[in-house]
Amino acid sequence: MTAIQRRLRALASGVRFGQFLSVGIVGAVLDTTVTLTLTNTVGVHPDLSKFVGAEAAILLMFLVNDRWTFAGEGAVGLLPALRRLLTSNVVRVGGLTVQLLTYHVVRQFSITIPVLGVDLYSVIAIGIAIGAGFIVNYLAESLFTWRVHAE
Repeated sequence: MTAIQRRLRALASGVRFGQFLSVGIVGAVLDTTVTLTLTNTVGVHPDLSKFVGAEAAILLMFLVNDRWTFAGEGAVGLLPALRRLLTSNVVRVGGLTVQLLTYHVVRQFSITIPVLGVDLYSVIAIGIAIGAGFIVNYLAESLFTWRVHAE
């Protein structure tokens, strides 16, 4: 089996993909909860609150993915775990960048779909952007953080 075939087979795991998606949903809930709590209850600036919320979500998602989604992948020990954590943070910044760029590009079409006072196109644009970031995160986390294709 070639290296490309190993990578594709490792990435095609429906179970792993579903687990990664589930962990992402939990991360989004934590991110939102921390951000809103810090902003509305503690009085922290919204930008700082968002940064703390996002990092809390990244740490939680890393821990759950390391123990569940990618259990058995990667070397055991403190140093390999720290390498995976650092790599995961870099990967997530890449996914966020793709999400922001995708949102910017999709919004350039200036389409308006009003539904009950809400611009449905804005919701669609957000969904497309989140989906693009999610795919980048799944691929990069699989290949670079946990190296699922390695023998």
